[in-house]
Amino acid sequence: MSMTDPIADMLTRIRNACAAKHRRVDMPASKVKAELARILKENHYITDYRLVESEKGHKLLRVILKYAGDQSVIREMKRVSTPGLRKYVGASAIPRVRNGLGMAIVSTSRGLMSDNDARKAHTGGELLALVW
Repeated sequence: MSMTDPIADMLTRIRNACAAKHRRVDMPASKVKAELARILKENHYITDYRLVESEKGHKLLRVILKYAGDQSVIREMKRVSTPGLRKYVGASAIPRVRNGLGMAIVSTSRGLMSDNDARKAHTGGELLALVW
């Protein structure tokens, strides 16, 4: 069965695992999901991520979650641009999430970037998600 929005599925799996205080979460792997995990790791929202092989031979993306004490570092993750309603922003219109405490993930012509990297590169694109 195909999935309509795999990015929203990834964010929901991470949100649910954080709420249940799991140490890690597995999901079907793709290049976009691996890039999202890379950005989350670079911005210190997760501890690590790996591509692993399942028993059936499928590739899985394993995300190791990060906690500060008893609380998850990720407070909220929100999908902005959906397959039914795409949301594009210019470089000057990239939102500041929680006045700089959070980040936006933008899909640009140069690949996936955090909001700070996209502003520095002066490139806009599709606003995928907000994380704080």
